[in-house]
Amino acid sequence: MSTLTLDHRYVEGSPDAPVLLLLHGTGGSPDDILALGKELNPSAPMLAPAGPVSEHGAARWFRRLAEGVFDIEDVIARAGQLADFILAAREHYGLSERRLVAAGFSNGANIAAAVALLRPDALTEAALFAAMSPVPDPPGHDLAGTRIFLSNGRRDPMAPLDSSRELVTTFRERNADVAEHWHYGGHQITPDGLDAARDWLNR
Repeated sequence: MSTLTLDHRYVEGSPDAPVLLLLHGTGGSPDDILALGKELNPSAPMLAPAGPVSEHGAARWFRRLAEGVFDIEDVIARAGQLADFILAAREHYGLSERRLVAAGFSNGANIAAAVALLRPDALTEAALFAAMSPVPDPPGHDLAGTRIFLSNGRRDPMAPLDSSRELVTTFRERNADVAEHWHYGGHQITPDGLDAARDWLNR
């Protein structure tokens, strides 16, 4: 029986490029988010799972109680599910020794942040676009080996500035290396944000 418990797309790529784990936002799909991977590194292998939760037919990574109000127990459970999927996919696709970097937008960025905070055994690098803090008071894991890139809008009504800054602080308090990119737009990925993410990815 397969341990790959999430529907997903896998795209082969260069053995010299990092593997990109691509995580879509609410209502998105693996096919949609592959476009982000191609912007970041078109030669990279790409692994794009589908969010397992349905909100009125829109795929998500975890339940929410209202806009911006997350079901924290479900966040923790779904972060564990995604972490287990990452480890299983590494083995299934022969990626065990490869560098793997998550890249997510909105709800996809939030689940990537949750996995990086809760399960550093599965994920130690993530590029987060339009992210907010997914879990209050996560465990105090030493994340000295973790690298995070965050690109957020200062006028984002869906990922409030205070919550995004709290996420940065949470990672830094746990010794993660965090690169910040702030733009004056809203809930979006900007060209400048993509440029900054590519620079970070190539470091």
